[in-house]
Amino acid sequence: MISSPQAPEAGLRGAVVGNTSLSSINGDEGKLIYRGLDIHDLARNSTFEEICYLLWFGALPSRTNLDAFRAKLAQRRALPKQLLTLLRDLPPTAVPMDVLRTAVSALGLFDENVNDTSRAASLDKAIALTAVFPTILAAYRHLSRGDELIEPRSDLDTAANFLYMFFGKAPDKDAARVLDVALVLHADHGMNASTFSSIVTAATLSDMYSAITSAVGTLKGPLHGGANEGVIKNLLEIDTPERVDAWVADKLGKHEKIMGFGHAVYKAYDPRATELKAIAKETGHRAGSTRWVDLTERMERAVWNEKQLYPNVDLYSASVYYTLGFPTEYFTPIFAVSRVSGWCAHVLEQYADNKLIRPRANYVGPRDVEYVPIEKRSADITL
Repeated sequence: MISSPQAPEAGLRGAVVGNTSLSSINGDEGKLIYRGLDIHDLARNSTFEEICYLLWFGALPSRTNLDAFRAKLAQRRALPKQLLTLLRDLPPTAVPMDVLRTAVSALGLFDENVNDTSRAASLDKAIALTAVFPTILAAYRHLSRGDELIEPRSDLDTAANFLYMFFGKAPDKDAARVLDVALVLHADHGMNASTFSSIVTAATLSDMYSAITSAVGTLKGPLHGGANEGVIKNLLEIDTPERVDAWVADKLGKHEKIMGFGHAVYKAYDPRATELKAIAKETGHRAGSTRWVDLTERMERAVWNEKQLYPNVDLYSASVYYTLGFPTEYFTPIFAVSRVSGWCAHVLEQYADNKLIRPRANYVGPRDVEYVPIEKRSADITL
């Protein structure tokens, strides 16, 4: 008799795929650290560029190192002309996440060292990829509307430059800081689905562009990065605070999932949601309307009263991005603008101590089936 491996928990919950020194989640206590540093300290005191440096080099940078690192990122923001032609020829109805996935894959064609997985070459690719994600999205935004492209500015950091390229005007200092905090909070998060897909690809010694393309495709799903789009769609559907409780009760009564609540790891309040809730309120006050964060808070209370579910990072990021003026279809790509730093960090870690990732599956199908010649087979099954 053929023995089967012990059946894993659904969705590989609890499975350990390897060691990492990048980030760790304590789901029971609602804690998240990057390289040992608490996410609250980082969100309140650091910038996205500092987080990239921390993840890739193992420590926060000195002022001199940070200035040099920012300059390197700024130098890599421009896109190849051929890639701009590709973006221009894409249909204006294309989904931005699909555009991002396609552009990242195409970028590998312009790197003559695409298959070099050495530390130095991989760091160079990490810098280039992190630098161009905002440019890709802003460029497609304008090209799809028939507008002129806006060139990146080297004097601005990642968040401010993205706002400038996307909206075509000098970024508000407060808005830039809000987006910067959001990027800090989304940079890495343990062995999530998109990170796992990136290291599975990298573990075959495929190139970094392929690994990051895998991650972008995974993040697109509504059960991962796409959840923040679901949150704002729900808020727009509800429209007024008076409708929240009945809407939540109706959804839960139908056993439908409400985006922005629950998490595969956290059994306590997501610390990223704590920070995003605070900046969502600040953003609303500065914009002159707290409508969306008020709706979100009302939904949070209603879901807790009905189901005792905590919010996750997507719940309040939705109202932050919406209040900043980003179209809904760009919410998940903004997530990717940040998370590419974590993906690249994990790919760097994978290359440094690589082993092919080859899990087993628990076979639950039939055995000892008798072979039937084609003349005697049933025609009941059709395509």
